[in-house]
Amino acid sequence: MKASTTIIALLLLSFTTARAQSPTTGGDPKMNAFVTGLMAKMTLEEKIGQLNLPGAGDITTGQAGNSNIAKKIEQGEVGGLFNIKSVAKIKEVQRIAVEKSRLKIPLIFGMDVIHGYETVFPIPLGLSCSWDMEEVEKSARVAATEASADGICWTFSPMVDIARDPRWGRIAEGNGEDPWLGSQIAKAMVKGYQGDLSGKTDIMACVKHYALYGAAEAGRDYNTTDMSPVRMFNEYLPPYQAAVDAGAGSIMASFNDINGTPATANKWLMTDVLRHRWGFKGFVVTDYTGINEMTAHGLGDLQTVSALALKAGIDMDMVGEGFLTTVKKSLQEGKVTMADIDRACKKVLEAKYKLGLFADPFKYCDEKRAATEIFTDANRSTERQIAADCFVLLKNQGNILPLKKGGTIALVGPLADNKENMPGTWSVAADFSKSISLLQGLKDVAGDGTKILYSMGSNLDADSLFEARAGMFGKPLHHDSRPAAEIINDALAIAGQADVIVAALGESAEMTGEASSRTNISIPAAQQALLKALLATGKPVVLVLFTGRPLAIKWENDTTPAILNVWFGGSEAGHAIADVLFGAVNPSGKLTTTWPQNVGQVPLYYNHMNTGRPLEGPWFQKFRSNYLDVSNDPVYPFGYGLSYTHFTYSDLSLSNTSLKGDQQLTATVTVTNDGSLEGKEVVQLYIRDLVGSITRPVSELKGFQKLDLKAGESRQVSFTITPKDLKFYNADLKYDWESGDFIIMVGGNSRDVKRAKVNWSK
Repeated sequence: MKASTTIIALLLLSFTTARAQSPTTGGDPKMNAFVTGLMAKMTLEEKIGQLNLPGAGDITTGQAGNSNIAKKIEQGEVGGLFNIKSVAKIKEVQRIAVEKSRLKIPLIFGMDVIHGYETVFPIPLGLSCSWDMEEVEKSARVAATEASADGICWTFSPMVDIARDPRWGRIAEGNGEDPWLGSQIAKAMVKGYQGDLSGKTDIMACVKHYALYGAAEAGRDYNTTDMSPVRMFNEYLPPYQAAVDAGAGSIMASFNDINGTPATANKWLMTDVLRHRWGFKGFVVTDYTGINEMTAHGLGDLQTVSALALKAGIDMDMVGEGFLTTVKKSLQEGKVTMADIDRACKKVLEAKYKLGLFADPFKYCDEKRAATEIFTDANRSTERQIAADCFVLLKNQGNILPLKKGGTIALVGPLADNKENMPGTWSVAADFSKSISLLQGLKDVAGDGTKILYSMGSNLDADSLFEARAGMFGKPLHHDSRPAAEIINDALAIAGQADVIVAALGESAEMTGEASSRTNISIPAAQQALLKALLATGKPVVLVLFTGRPLAIKWENDTTPAILNVWFGGSEAGHAIADVLFGAVNPSGKLTTTWPQNVGQVPLYYNHMNTGRPLEGPWFQKFRSNYLDVSNDPVYPFGYGLSYTHFTYSDLSLSNTSLKGDQQLTATVTVTNDGSLEGKEVVQLYIRDLVGSITRPVSELKGFQKLDLKAGESRQVSFTITPKDLKFYNADLKYDWESGDFIIMVGGNSRDVKRAKVNWSK
């Protein structure tokens, strides 16, 4: 074991040394001169103070000077604050920093602006299903505009953790299971938030959680991660690097340990890879009390772990005040150096300079903007349109959807009239009273000619204690204490009067998100009982599925005629869902995760390795890699999503089947909308490397194009493939491609593709 560990360490060292590039010390000469000059005036205590990021607490407008934090700000012991809301409060606190502290260094103000500010967009996992980078970027731009109008200049977003285990609650906050698509979304989000950081609507992104947080063992939040370097670089690190390449101004360290070392103390991760290899020039902040928690990891007392974090490359300490209270002593004892402190201080000051806070500490404190640019009609309209593009039609047997206006609709379910849950998890700036419920959305879109009957039908879960855990942060579930049969009978009574039943079922907003892991990823039994009763009426049933993770809904898929997955759609969720249900918008979302038959298949993802005994042909085969009780197949594969129209693909045509060196390959298909409605299709390109020096995935996404085709229209779609698309990190962690045979695949999802083979030699 010791020998094996030594080999891995040497491999990583050689990899880093061979590919390293020193962090740029040049950059903006004016910034360098300004920051250097300022630091020359700073005391040791003031430098350490810049590394301190406490929470704002409850600051009352007009009373900031009397708050507990004011004295620390005056003494230069605070670098920034987070989750303080409103221009008035932020302006008051900033005034303390720039008028009462010795060097008048402005504060940086951050917030968890995860998927929108007051105008809340779909949860990130839902947003990723749009497969539309312009819309992804636009959502971040609207969020930045609103947040900056309210005094915020730094967001703890985007979260780019690859996640393949739906038990993990924070899968809701990421972009799914694929590193290539995750990288495209990371770049779009950074661009949307930051712009060029010069304007008043530009805020600094903070890419999280670096690194590998989405690979927590057993899907249990904060749990350990143990992973080979090859898997890290090929499957989990690419989105972080893409965000860095896009110019992200800051990075947040993850809670988890990685191969035995917590990320917050992991010098190889924070310095060797992030700064030396990738050339990251921004600053690194911990997650909430990330330094203090290393004591529970078993690395030592607060002074010890604070020194470890600083030496590893952490620049700012969120909440824990380990830096503030111990770093001076560690310097005196030789556990850290002045160079360590200067490095961290310099990075924090540079971030403030880039944001323009030294030029104008009140750049983001314009009361007129706060009154006119937040939760506007235009922003809500944008959110409604983007949300509708994120919904995924999973089933539509007999073309039940779209619904016709007129007649009577029975709307049933615990999520049918619950506007507080529509924004989803991590919607900290939202005013839930302004969200649109599904009931309200249906009434508004259907108009007076359609009769909408409503009944709750069941509780979210029969266990009221579970409901309390699933209804936190101002998102109540209105538990009905009557017997379940009585609640269901109310629903059956209105179902009997209806032409069609819409069942709004699934998870509540806080059943996913941080510290919301689940061992059972099915729809709660109380709701399943309701759905069975509704199906037994013989009326057409449409399941409107609310969720923040891939759910195990094999039974629902087998029995329910129509299923529309709507995630948590944000401020305008009810209107957007109604737009799709009634056909004003033709659904075009595609899944960015694989949906398992049951939790026993987890983790299940499309780009897996083949194994030495792959199942080839029908299930079951003894001595092959399969299960006794269920097939290997998912209920829904990665990239899957239906439309109200239908698309067909021609055979795949290649410009060449034998290539050499830097030649380019063109892969072409003709896509036809042979249905009766205009619709959008996401045409996806996958590649399989058949023979490599290490095992290679059975399929890897390498591109996509989103088409809008009128009924009967055909369009030729071409992808240009170069050797860059064939590259991977080999056993020596060298990023290169290898000669051999490749399968090129194009289709509407990762399973249903057209294939052609090509040989490519160096």
